[in-house]
Amino acid sequence: MPILSFGSQNIDLITRKKTSTIRKSWKTPLKKGDRLHCYWNLVSKEKKKIFEAKVLEVEFISFKDLKNNDEIAIKEGYSNAKEMIKEFKKMYLDKLQDDDEFQIIYFEKLDIKDWEGKKIDEKAMISQRADILFDSGKYNKSEICYSAALKFDPEDIYLLNKRGDNLSRLGRFQEALECYDKALSIEDDNEYIWNNKAIALLNYGNLQEALKSSNNAMDLNSKHPSILYWRGFILQALGKLNDGLEIYENLIKIDPENPEVWNARGNLLTEMNRQNEALESYNKGLECCFDEKDIDPTTQNRKGNALFDLGKYEEALKTYDEAIRLEKDNEWFWLNKGVVLLELRRFEEANLIFTKVLSINPNNDDALVLRYECLENM
Repeated sequence: MPILSFGSQNIDLITRKKTSTIRKSWKTPLKKGDRLHCYWNLVSKEKKKIFEAKVLEVEFISFKDLKNNDEIAIKEGYSNAKEMIKEFKKMYLDKLQDDDEFQIIYFEKLDIKDWEGKKIDEKAMISQRADILFDSGKYNKSEICYSAALKFDPEDIYLLNKRGDNLSRLGRFQEALECYDKALSIEDDNEYIWNNKAIALLNYGNLQEALKSSNNAMDLNSKHPSILYWRGFILQALGKLNDGLEIYENLIKIDPENPEVWNARGNLLTEMNRQNEALESYNKGLECCFDEKDIDPTTQNRKGNALFDLGKYEEALKTYDEAIRLEKDNEWFWLNKGVVLLELRRFEEANLIFTKVLSINPNNDDALVLRYECLENM
């Protein structure tokens, strides 16, 4: 029973795009008609059977002819032959020689009803892989998996919703909306899908339709933190600032230890020119962070902006420094610090900061103008 192990990054296996592989020849080489049992990560705790296949054809090739063949390497999923050989050297501990024989194995994935060994729930296996990739931020690969899983059941609400979320993160909002609409045509009383549709419409720039979807979500569940949170964003984007603030106030009563809520409230209060209240909101958000990884550098920057607007320049400098410490190559954090130094007439220091901004982005026009102003006053 020949067994082949693949790395779980080989997503094209489940979509049938990948129908060949290259392996060093075994003592008993594979031949046409052999049955393959294929796994992901065979020797790890993440071992998963993915399918059984039938060998269609086998070609033999020497390492000498293989090691510089970019065409074969690209078909195998590598960017070039050099990358493929580097991987082979990890797989095969013995030093590879020019006369070593390799097999190019062409196979056909078999329908599960034709499997010899243990059958699996292919949809569940692919869905699980999709979720792992999604949670890892590998959205291009997870989208492929969600699409593959939906072929087993095109009306699976969970998969339609997750694929919609995935497509939204890829900026493919129209396709995401089609997923949400299909899910809602099957289950129109699902507030979470209505909310996700509202988020996609917000990011797509269709604010009125986003509000309608948010209304539907609110009709079904007006206390859910995520629904309220995104409703606040939608109302703010529509310029309905008082309505948005009311939403955040209600949300704080439900979820008072959530730093993101306090930060969103601070942003809205800043837009309302209520800087003192915004500053209090940012400070409360920072207090709710349990450790440094929870601290949002953008919030620190916005807090600095509020302090600057209130004329608290020294405090603003310290806050911008904290934002820069968390995200050292953000040109706008550096620029804001330079503006404060300029306001304090500390021209030499400001000049150095604007020079730093230009080292990050030579095309930052604001830094160019402000640096010239520094030079004129030095």
